[in-house]
This record gives sequence, structure tokens and C-alpha cells, in this order.
Amino acid sequence: MSYIRLEKDSDGIVELIFDQAGKTVNVMGEEYAEAMPKVLDQLEAQKDEIVGVYIRSGKPGQFFAGGDITLMLEMDLNPDDAERRRMFEGILEAKAPLRRLEALGVPIAVGINGAALGGGFEIALACHHRIALDDKSVQVGLPEAMLGLMPGAGGVVRMVRLLGMQEGLTLIAQGKRLKAQQALEKGLIHELASSEEEMAAKAKAWIKANPDSKQPWEQPDYTIPGGGPADPETQALTYFGPVNVMVQTKGNMPAQQVIIAAVIDTARVDYDTAHTIEARYFQRLLLDQVARNMMTAFFVQMNEMDAGASRPSGVEKTEVKKLGILGAGIMGAGIAFNAAKVGIDVVLKDLTRENADKGKAYAATACEKSRSIDEAQAQQIMARIQPTAEAADLADCDLVIEAVFEDRDVKAAVTREAEAVLPGSSVFATNTSALPITELAQASQRPENFIGMHFFSPAERMPLVEIITGEKTSDEALAKAFDLAQKLGKKPIVVKDSPGFFTTRVIGQTITQGQMMLAEGVNPALIENAAAFNGSPMGPLETLDNISIETAYNAMKQAQADALARGEEPETGPQAEVIRIMFEDIGRKGQNQGGGFYDYDDNGKKIATWPGLKDVFAKDGYADIPYEDIRDRLLFPQVLEAVRIMEEGVLTSVGDGNIGSIMGIGFPPHTGGVYQCVNAYGVQAFVDRSHELESVYGEVFKPPQLLLDMAAKGSTFA
Repeated sequence: MSYIRLEKDSDGIVELIFDQAGKTVNVMGEEYAEAMPKVLDQLEAQKDEIVGVYIRSGKPGQFFAGGDITLMLEMDLNPDDAERRRMFEGILEAKAPLRRLEALGVPIAVGINGAALGGGFEIALACHHRIALDDKSVQVGLPEAMLGLMPGAGGVVRMVRLLGMQEGLTLIAQGKRLKAQQALEKGLIHELASSEEEMAAKAKAWIKANPDSKQPWEQPDYTIPGGGPADPETQALTYFGPVNVMVQTKGNMPAQQVIIAAVIDTARVDYDTAHTIEARYFQRLLLDQVARNMMTAFFVQMNEMDAGASRPSGVEKTEVKKLGILGAGIMGAGIAFNAAKVGIDVVLKDLTRENADKGKAYAATACEKSRSIDEAQAQQIMARIQPTAEAADLADCDLVIEAVFEDRDVKAAVTREAEAVLPGSSVFATNTSALPITELAQASQRPENFIGMHFFSPAERMPLVEIITGEKTSDEALAKAFDLAQKLGKKPIVVKDSPGFFTTRVIGQTITQGQMMLAEGVNPALIENAAAFNGSPMGPLETLDNISIETAYNAMKQAQADALARGEEPETGPQAEVIRIMFEDIGRKGQNQGGGFYDYDDNGKKIATWPGLKDVFAKDGYADIPYEDIRDRLLFPQVLEAVRIMEEGVLTSVGDGNIGSIMGIGFPPHTGGVYQCVNAYGVQAFVDRSHELESVYGEVFKPPQLLLDMAAKGSTFA
């Protein structure tokens, strides 16, 4: 068979080798579904002639990638009853081979030589003994929840019976991926090996030594670790777990709700019935729109991004070996730590050596806080960071990132200073959230090598980098910035130059609506609560506090001055007045300066909305508007602005927009991002609701022509 090979050695041990033809990794799709039952037929026919089975991958460094998401996305979301029944029977049929494998009557060992995630780890869980390479490439786990799904090939049933309800639920619902050593400590792996040869030797030795091996739950005295659903020890989980999940997810994440139900219900019944229950819950999520949204964004579009879909074609891969960073504040220091952590030498420059040293100290603190960095690694990281106040130290940098204040004059000055010593091939990247790149490039002698790289704070943790090309930015400069972003472990999206680019323009809409509703007298608790129930990590008022009201005030003043300089009328409105009142009249400037829309404790932890907001903005009592309108006023303007950005050609990749909105600005992940949100809502329905909001709340809700055209054609964002 092309997918699975069986090789029997002289001791009577059969090696079952997964090696899917034409694929770099093995996938649990149609070929697996066809091959696996036939293999079990063969093994069952000769089980009296074999000592045991050793399962491994025929692909170096790759074990098994899991289910075929592409096939899942092709399924009809609204099947008729007959098709729904066929689908359920198909799920049971796909699960059956692993049940037959573990009950074969001979010891089953598996050697994990790479990632075993999702379906791949479900195969491993069906084995009696699991050995993994002690290598950083090895990860095991059931991450389906991160795609809006749950394990469907026995993962829930076996994980719960192996670890217990609480531990199993935690790993499954959070989609945790464990390194080999972590998996060993949890009991998910039994042994580690230093090479594939040693792994095979250990597996075969174990098979010979354990001829009567069975799964733990097949032993006569077996009980679920920690107790089953009826036991007193699990009552808190059984009774309050579903409520806690609903509170935490606000009902937006069906997978977590379904997973806890599956964990509890499969633990109530016998083993075979449990597999049937798991199949029903798995089908429930397969037919869920949220799962469809998340699979599209976090699998299909994420893989396209990682493969370089937005990277210029025809430009060779580049590697930044030495990185210059101008500005050793929190942003610059965070980037410096991130770069040094992945092996890049860093020159961290500030106006004074003292400031540069403080930036390096930030990296030292980050090393201390990280659980994954030991002392030796920390020393290597710190040795790669060179603090300096001398521009000459930048002379051999491949790329320089400027991370100074959002001030045109300051940025221009550091650009000229750095370019005076940089080689002609170096790329100069400015870290800005809104200032036009083409305008900033006027200070550069080599505008073709000038580009924007918008990092998000804290730079060492936030996964997104927004790369912005100016009018003269070359493909070579874009490729170099893209390659660096990926080297840093970031997800790069690419946009064309425009004030606010993509992320700032989109998040700005919900912040503006939050301020406008506050000015209208809407209860601030309702505003923030509506954002939470939409699925946003924080509300617009808290977001502005984190950015700082002072920063927003200064940006507003700069924008008004720029408008006057162009001979235009400065933009004013209720939102601008809210910022002015908070900054000028009340002196509440944001989280870092003691308080803004919220009060904070001495450690900067949020306490509650500032009680004075009602006296300032709702003296006559809070305004009464529909809660659904509050929710949509926070969500729809972001999506409509994203559509305008697409219409203007500032962004051309739907995937970049979806991933960028979720990872950069916290757009609700269950929607699949700003564009997938429209697809799931229904383009025509989204247009209709936009018109309703426009009639009451203004032109910002007017659907762009691009959206109207799509509705007329019946097309979607793809």
C-alpha cells in the first residue's frame, strides 16, 4: 500500500509505517480512511503469528499532522437528515480502526519522531506504549479547539480515561501542545529516545517484555483518575464547569462548551458507548459556523501566510544577521530581546548609553520572567545585544528598525543619522502605527530601501507585524522585512501606504464609537460589556486607557494641525470632545498615569470604570438605546472600514486582513476576522443591517460600494 507499509522483522514484530505518497506530512484524510481498515484486516488475520506492532512514520522528522481540514471545509453546513446520518456513520467508520488496533491482542508501541497533533496524537493514544524523540521538534497534543473543533478519533475518550476529567479537559479545551519532556511528565509519553534507532530499539524491547499489554482502562480494576462524574471529587467540575465555560467564552466559542459536555458525558458510560457520544459531539462542531470561520482563518489562511503568500515572488530568501534598533524604550527593547532570542546580533542605540543600557536591562528582565529560557540561554541572548549611543556602531547592520516617538521631525533626524553610516544595501524600517511611510521616506537618501514595520506592544509577545510599503519601496526591501518578521516568529501582513494603514484604521473605528456613545450618555459599563460579548479582549474605553489618553490627545492635535496646514477643516466631533475633556478639563490621561476611563490600583491593575464618568457625560441619566445596537456599533464600523481599505487597494489579501485583525487588534477570533465575519453573517444581511444602523447612527455605517456590488453578485470574500 502506498500510504501504509507493513514490515515484519525476524522477531515477529510488525512495523506499521505511515508514509503518504506525495505529501511532506501524513494526513488523516481520504487515503488514510481507505488504507487503515485494510491494514487492520491484515493484522487481525495474522495476529497469532506476530509478537507485536511498532507504529512509526516513514517521513524524517514528521510523525502525523492530523485531520484533513480542507475536506472538512468542503462539507455542507446544512445537510438534510439523510446526509447528516451518512456523515455520522462516516465518523464512526473513521474511528473504528483505532479501536480495532488497541484491541488487537498484541502489544502496540508507537515511535513519535516529530509533531503528533490532533489526529496524529489520537493514533498515538490508541497505542499501549508511547516513545518520543527527545527533540525540540516533537510536540504532542490535541489542538482542535483552536480551530473551533474537538478531537473526533477517540481523543476525548482516551485522554479522559488516561489523565482524568479535570486534566483531560484542560489539555483538550485549551488545545495545549506539549514538548516531549512535558508530555513525559504528564504521563502522555512513557519514554524518550535520543534517536529514531534508539526509539525503535526501545519500542521492540518493550513489546517483547509485555506480551499481554492492554490499555489501562481494559484492566479489571480500572477507574477514571480523580473520579467520574458521579463522584464527590468531580462535583465542582460537573455542575459548575459548563457555567464557567459560558462565562469565560460569553457563548462565542461553541467548541469549549461542546468539549466539556463531551468530557462529562463520555466519562459517564462504558468505553464503546463513549466513542459513539464523542462522534455525535464531533459532528455537532463540524457543522458549526464558528468552526468554519476558525478553520478558514487559523488553518487555511494562516498556512498561506506562513508560506509567504504576500511576499514578493522572484526575490531570494534573505537573512538578517545583524539588526540595528533606534530607540531603547519598551518597544525597541522588546524587539531587541525578540531578535536576540532567535539568534540575531542586535545593536541597540539610544541618545545616551544610559538609556541604551536600560533597554538591555529590559531584555534581562524578560529572560528572567520566561520559563523556557535557562541561565545559559539567557547569557547567550544578552551577549547578542550591544547597547550604544554611537551611530557608527550601526555600520554593518543588514536592517535597522527605528522605534522612536511618533514625531515626524524626530524620525527624520534618526533616519538621516543612521543612513550616514549604513551600507547601501541596508533596509531602514520605521516602526509607526499611523504616519505615512512615503512622507517619512522623504528624509531618506534611499527611499527604495525605506519601509514601515509596525510592531505591537509588547513587541516580544504580540504575534503580528504590519509591513507597509511606501511609493518607492522595492520588492527586495519588502522581502527582507518579511523574512525578518518570520525569523522573529511573527505573522507578517503587507499593506500599502495610507494614513493609519490597516490595523490602526480598523481599531480606531471601535474606539471612536466607544467615545461617541459615552458622549451620548450611554452607560460605560454597557459599552465595555458589549465589547466583551462581541468577543473582544477589551472594550474601547479600556483600550484607549492602555494606549493612553495623552497619546490620543497628542495624535488628535497633530491631525488637526495637519488638516489646517493642508487648508482643510480640522476633524472635530463628540469623540474629539471626550478626549479633550478627559485630558484638559479632568486631567485623566490613561492607565500609565494613574487613571483614565478606569481606576487602577498601584500595580496598574484595572479596578472599575471611573465613577465620575456619569457626572461628566450623563448628568441627566444614562441614555437608553438597544443593547444589540451597542454591540453592532462596536463591531460593524471595524468591518466596514476594512472593506473600504480593501476597496482602496491599501490591502489586497483577505487572509492578511482576517489574521491581522485578530492577532493585531483583538478582533473577535470566533468570527474568523473582519472579512470572514461578513461571509458568515451573509453579505446581503450585513448590508441590510448596515443600512439600519446608518439610518439611526450616521454615515460611518454606510456600506461601501464594494460590499454592495458583492451583495448584488452573491459573492463573498475569498
